[in-house]
Amino acid sequence: MPPRLTRKFFDRSVHDVAPELIGATLLVNGAGGVIVEVEAYHHTDPAAHSYRGQTPRNAVMFGPPGFAYVYRSYGIHWCLNFVCEDAGSASAILIRAIEPTDGLAAMRRRRKLPEASDLCSGPGKLCEAMGVSIKHNGLPLDRPPFELRARPATPEIVTGPRIGITKAVEYPWRYGLKGSRFLSKPFR
Repeated sequence: MPPRLTRKFFDRSVHDVAPELIGATLLVNGAGGVIVEVEAYHHTDPAAHSYRGQTPRNAVMFGPPGFAYVYRSYGIHWCLNFVCEDAGSASAILIRAIEPTDGLAAMRRRRKLPEASDLCSGPGKLCEAMGVSIKHNGLPLDRPPFELRARPATPEIVTGPRIGITKAVEYPWRYGLKGSRFLSKPFR
């Protein structure tokens, strides 16, 4: 079994961590799977929640690396991010999609869907399927309810522009597992 990822793993640039998360396993209370798509957000990036400074909503981003930053998107969906870099940097990685492998019955029940390819193909979908909510905000990623394991091998990774943002859209900071049918949106 691949080793667990520790908080030290996240104490690096988001641009180093993000591609290394592709192929890693993410479980929350035993439900989850293989990470197939992420997006990096650096504190110098106008699309990052931290770009304009610290607020009660984004305070976790300004803390030490290796913690979950969970926020509500459009007042509808929860989104899970992993805080990276030194405390104060306020950089994070959005988990966009996973290939569900564990806790499928619970994830299908939460999403009311039978098809595995639709369970976690987007940041809001995966949070709903895995039961992630604001109660996970600020929790360490190397302790329960989280379980993160290193990828067993280096997969083929594709990059491209991020999705659903209006600022810095040209940055190629979206990373995905080439050919995965579990992506939120295909890469061009």
